[in-house]
Formats: sequence, structure tokens, C-alpha cells
Amino acid sequence: MALVTPDNSGLRLFTRYAVLVLVAVIFIFPLLFMAMSSLKPDQQLLADTNSLRAFLPVGDLSFNNYTDAFARAPIGVFVFNSVVITGVTVVLTLFVCSLAAFSFVFLDWKGRDVVFSILLATLIVPYETIFIPLLLMASQLPWIGAEGLEIGWLNTYRVQIIPFIADGLSIFLFVQYFKDLPRELIEASRVEGASWWTIYRKVVMPLSGPVIATAAILKFLFMYNQYLWPLMVVQAEEIRPVMIGLGYFTDQLNVPWGEVMAYLTIITVPVLAFYLSLQRVFIASVASTGVKG
Repeated sequence: MALVTPDNSGLRLFTRYAVLVLVAVIFIFPLLFMAMSSLKPDQQLLADTNSLRAFLPVGDLSFNNYTDAFARAPIGVFVFNSVVITGVTVVLTLFVCSLAAFSFVFLDWKGRDVVFSILLATLIVPYETIFIPLLLMASQLPWIGAEGLEIGWLNTYRVQIIPFIADGLSIFLFVQYFKDLPRELIEASRVEGASWWTIYRKVVMPLSGPVIATAAILKFLFMYNQYLWPLMVVQAEEIRPVMIGLGYFTDQLNVPWGEVMAYLTIITVPVLAFYLSLQRVFIASVASTGVKG
């Protein structure tokens, strides 16, 4: 085995950080291009795309694209709707899917393995293939609201939330994580007389920060970037999410690319804020993957 000397260890460290910086730059460039383009008029934006000026704050910079974008579309309403829909779905998903995973891992009931296998099989079914049947079902479902019994969920928040609360991927992530938890803790809690609900709430979930962050981020990205389903089930402007708002800028002959970039910059902020709030736990979960004992 080659000896690790101070010279080659320093070279390895430099190479590692150089690769990491390069990867970071590759991922940052699209965001930088979007932010810089949102400050430029269309002619300058298109002219700068052939050079590094596209990534630099040079030229005739202003916030006119942002004011024009807000004048063209109700961006505040769209962002609010997406944050509410996504936030509620993420919270309900974490609760429902973690409970389901808890039953698969710690409870012994008939048909458990068969049901779990069926759930895993749903991972290979594209959502687009079930949208039409789901749309027909949602249009006929009853709902008891403030005005009494209603038929149909279209043009509501619930049709954008409830169908996506439980999903096979989130359950799978929780199951795999719960399997690695020390069984001695569960057995000791049962000996002490703790109920399964108490074990779930006070033993399992407090130890599940990494998988909670991972499942939350993946669900947030999926829900926040929804386009096809809201386009099919929502016609009312006041409950549309952000992705549908792109149509206000692209459904015309001359696309105002500066306003598009401004809109994309605005709707990216909640995603970055959510990830940054969970990045430490998420990175810890990735770093601990494959570490046993």
C-alpha cells in the first residue's frame, strides 16, 4: 500500500475540492443565468446568450421585468397557492406514509408483504397513465362542505392535495429507514408498557430526522413542480399553482423572455428556501447511507 505523505495528501485534498467546486459551478450556472437574465431587457438578454456576459450583471440592468411580470399575472396568488398546496401535502404525506411504514416494519399482520409488494409495484407506473381515470373519479366524488353535500372535486384545493398524500416512494423510504433502527429500543418500550402509538410518536419519529427531511424534499419538489394535473382539474385562477402561471407569458407570439426569467426567479425562491432549511439533515442522511453500526 502506498504511503500517504503530506505532499500527496494535500494534492488529493486539493483535487477533491477542485472537483466539488466544479460540480457546484455547473449546478449554479443555470440559476445564475436565470437571475441575471431577469434583470436585462429582451434584446440584451438574447444577445448575451452567446458569451459569458449572460452570467454577469452587466449592461442595462433594472427590475422592470419583475414589475411587468407582476402586472401580467397574479404571481402572488400563484405562489401562495403552490406553497399552501405543497406544504399541506408534505405534512400529510409525512404523517400517513410514516404510519404506513411503521405498520409494515413493526406490526405483524396478515398479507403485510403482499400489500407492500403492491405498493412497490406502483413506483413503476407513471402518474401520467392514471391521470384520466383519476380525473373521472375526482369529478364524481362527493364532499360535505359549508353548503352541504357537493358532487365533484374539480376547481378545489382538495383535488390538488388528497390524491397525492400517500405514495409508494415515501413509504419505501420510511420502511428502509425504520428497518435500520435498533430493535432493542422498540422491545424495551413494549416491555415498559408503551403503546404502539407512543412508540411511533416518542421513539421512532424522533430518530427519523434524516428520512423525514429526504421524503419532505422529494415530495416538495414533486408537488411544487406539478403542471399536468392542475392544468386538467383547475380552471379557476384564484387556486392555480405557479407552474400554470407560465402560460400567461408563453401563450403569445413574442415571448417576453425577461419576464419569463423574472417569473422563474420568483417561483424558485420557495424551493431554495425549503431546501436550505433542511439541507443539514438531508446531507447527513446522504452521508450516512451505507454506514452500519
